[in-house]
Amino acid sequence: MRVITLCGSTKFKDQFEQANAFLTLQGNIVISVAFFEQSEGFEITEEQADLLGNLHFRKIDISDEIFVIDVGGYIGNSTKKEIKYAEEKGKAIRYYSNGGIPSKVFN
Repeated sequence: MRVITLCGSTKFKDQFEQANAFLTLQGNIVISVAFFEQSEGFEITEEQADLLGNLHFRKIDISDEIFVIDVGGYIGNSTKKEIKYAEEKGKAIRYYSNGGIPSKVFN
């Protein structure tokens, strides 16, 4: 059983949910984002954005690996920082675009 943190743009809510279900059904403990501010239209302050970023680094700390949701190869600045952080911590890194998630997770 591995602990995996999902990283990526919060505009990819559907792909986060697919990855969460897929990885969980493989017997992993999956850690995701708190909410999807970009896809759900949440307005957050700069202070809140910093808080969420720091919380996500702590999630990476307790994970064995990160799974990057990079739909169409898109990786934003925050996700780039998370990937660099995971690399520095020696975490395994997998990408949605390299093997992806089956379009139908449930049988």
